[in-house]
Amino acid sequence: MLALGSELARRGHDVTLETWSRWRDHVEAGGMRFAAAPEYAVFPTMERPMTMYEAVVRAVEVTRPAVARARPDAVVADILTLAPALAGELEGVPVATLIPHVHPAPPAGAAPYSFGARWPRTAAGRALWRRLDPLVEKGLRYGQRELNETRAQLGLAPVERVHGGLSERLCLVATFPQLEYPRAWPEHTHVVGPLLWEPPTEPVEPPPGDEPLVLVAPSTAQDQDHRLLRAALAGLGELPIRVLATWNRRPLPGPAAVPANTRLVEWLSYAQTMPRCALVVCHVGHGTMVRALASGTPVVATPVAGDMGENAARLDWAGAGVRLPWRFTGPRALRLAVERALGEPALARRAAELAAWSRAHDAAGRAADLVEQLARGER
Repeated sequence: MLALGSELARRGHDVTLETWSRWRDHVEAGGMRFAAAPEYAVFPTMERPMTMYEAVVRAVEVTRPAVARARPDAVVADILTLAPALAGELEGVPVATLIPHVHPAPPAGAAPYSFGARWPRTAAGRALWRRLDPLVEKGLRYGQRELNETRAQLGLAPVERVHGGLSERLCLVATFPQLEYPRAWPEHTHVVGPLLWEPPTEPVEPPPGDEPLVLVAPSTAQDQDHRLLRAALAGLGELPIRVLATWNRRPLPGPAAVPANTRLVEWLSYAQTMPRCALVVCHVGHGTMVRALASGTPVVATPVAGDMGENAARLDWAGAGVRLPWRFTGPRALRLAVERALGEPALARRAAELAAWSRAHDAAGRAADLVEQLARGER
């Protein structure tokens, strides 16, 4: 959102970005107006019982007046933030959806989203996955009912389709097209490429030497015990590589020995560091994965939860990385995965191809073009 909003502001548009307060300085530095989004705990607890859709209804009450005051020509809402999309609909404003990862509705014949299974190689494999379609459809219909109950509370008509939170006017999929399984996209859906943004950060020097540089970049949201980082510190010290590892402002739970070939830092710039690397080891959150690929760097993926399994499957299918199942992630297995990734030149060549595609395609510019068309009533 910051990448897209900054590009629209650079073009001279009056852009308001509603998000959490901790992003305010970055929003304003990007030339946008800041609007504070409501921040709710969205899982039932003893102290603050609230479901996701209850939070949506409350958030619309806050967001709709902000939309009315701004009187925008278009609203762009993240796939997970329904309130601004519904507020825009209530105010009669055209709404676009931004999906900041691969599309959550796989094509027919693919495994269910987030299963972590890659595109089947045969018709028999696709037929096998289709046997799960009724179960997936049941879950989607349940979500549709919840969404329509929410829409009814707000005075909006029900939607007949599943994935009803996605706009049918404009849907921006902010990933590499090379990570999307083959399909015929609807006219309103566009895979624009990764929308890359990061906060300004001072440069960090890697360990000295000429050996291949491996970046260990743990998730900022998962792996609270730093299992991946501890496996890297214990397993990569004897390899003929240099290791730059970050704990991403979440201190290790206890002391850890740092090998001589390793530098451990609190935080670093991926944009500055990844182009210098031969390999990135990460939990394969989408943002980290596509930043590595846009830098021409293959990835060792250790997915933990959420959509990480899906990202790892797409990475493997695209031929730009190695998957290491989370249950096997330890010093020895990680060392073997790193050795395999560094020993397969095809992975580096494929990552270089993706980087070349990224340089040739301005993702933020393309997304901004499409939003401008929506705002002008051309979509």
